[in-house]
Amino acid sequence: MFKNHPKGLIPAALSNMGERFGYYIMNAVLVLFLCSKFGLAEETSALIYSFFYAGIYVLSLVGGIIADKTQNYKSTIIWGLIIMTLGYVVLSIPIFATADNQTWLLTLTCGALFFIAFGNGLFKGNLQAIVGQLYDNPRYAAQRDAGFQIFYVFINIGGVIAPFVAPMLRSWWLGENGFLYNSSLPALCHEYLSLTDSMNTQNLNNLYALITEVGGNATGNISEFCTTYLNVFNTGIHYSFFASVAAMLISLTIFVCTKKGLPSPGKKAKEESVSYTAEEKARMAGEIKQRMYALFAVLGIAIFFWFSFHQNGTSLSLFARDFVKTDSIQPEIWQALNPFYVIILTPVVMWFFGRLSRKGKEISTPRKIAIGMGLAGIAYVFLALFSAVKGYPSADAFKALPAAEATAMKTGPWVLFVLYFFLTVAELFISPLGLSFVSKVAPKHLQGLCQGLWLGATAVGNLLLWIGPLIYNSCPIWVAWTVFLSVCLVSMGIMFSMVKWLERVTK
Repeated sequence: MFKNHPKGLIPAALSNMGERFGYYIMNAVLVLFLCSKFGLAEETSALIYSFFYAGIYVLSLVGGIIADKTQNYKSTIIWGLIIMTLGYVVLSIPIFATADNQTWLLTLTCGALFFIAFGNGLFKGNLQAIVGQLYDNPRYAAQRDAGFQIFYVFINIGGVIAPFVAPMLRSWWLGENGFLYNSSLPALCHEYLSLTDSMNTQNLNNLYALITEVGGNATGNISEFCTTYLNVFNTGIHYSFFASVAAMLISLTIFVCTKKGLPSPGKKAKEESVSYTAEEKARMAGEIKQRMYALFAVLGIAIFFWFSFHQNGTSLSLFARDFVKTDSIQPEIWQALNPFYVIILTPVVMWFFGRLSRKGKEISTPRKIAIGMGLAGIAYVFLALFSAVKGYPSADAFKALPAAEATAMKTGPWVLFVLYFFLTVAELFISPLGLSFVSKVAPKHLQGLCQGLWLGATAVGNLLLWIGPLIYNSCPIWVAWTVFLSVCLVSMGIMFSMVKWLERVTK
């Protein structure tokens, strides 16, 4: 798997793996954490998540510009890790949210998310630019796509473990305080504390039943129970952010210790620019222009892929909580399925692509991206049909049902296994190969900027993530999945229409 790859690939991948582990701890729980801690509506929580997730990728463009301007990619990466660490430190402080402190505490939480997003912006695109530089050596050029797939596997090793951390610590802390976990209880507790006697009768009955189920006393002081349960529930999640801090420090240590063995894209570009004559630069101008057009064309497709794929942190996460039986597995943990599939399927996909290449039937990177959009569509075809056949209503209507009736309607976890299988295969056709495509077409002196543009396109897709929970809560949920299906199919068609042009440009 690592044969014929540059030595710097593994240190770079390990640095990224540590950072991704810390990030995915937070990302797995963020939407549900904002709801449970502050009592936010799911649409509001998803909106914050959308802006945060978009901010990560928008600020990657800023990080690329900073690195290109300063010609110091490695220092920019180090500062990114430090700033991210500070953000996780703030998130790890367990302060209970009340009516008196909610405004400033939510502001502080959003400030911590900004630090994480900004630090990620300094780190993410510039490390990818360094990986791309490793494959500019003619000796390794043919392995570029495979190199980025390996790099992507290391990202997901951290992603497999991370979703278990917060639920494990939360359950442990609940147990230490004599409670059990229940995913529906925090929302009912917040509703009771804000409405008390005005609470809907059905929801009040559900609250009493769940209090008894988790080890509380439904005939005692309900307000006191709700306050205590929410405090314990969310404190356990805060403790998980200490693991994020540790992961950042490990990633920083690995990068600092190995950075001398990694290339410096800025310095190489500077050396090469000196060797270009005026005539050579004029000849290159047309090619560079075409390559940038190709880059922006693929970026447009990437927007719609990430809009659909990153529902795993919003509407798909809510689906796992509301419609899937979570008696033994908490909903955040299901997000480990995606990185798990990435790890086990990447060697298969690499073998498949390699076999085609050896037979002289190599699939171009643009064509792989188009196929990936179709595979993402298959995932949503399955989920839309399944939800329609089951007769699932909107999530708001489902949660208003009596607890016993809602439980009887829930599905088994096999649905998530099928869904994430197709989404992951689609991701393997698009995300690592998209990074490889960018590194191919980007001018040498704009490597950081162009990787930032790829991440910026992801940001635009992420700005639309709030649409998923909005439809999910207000319409029969098959409607939401059909929207994402339509987006994938249209994007696939557009991409296939551009394939021949893109293939000519990238030869």
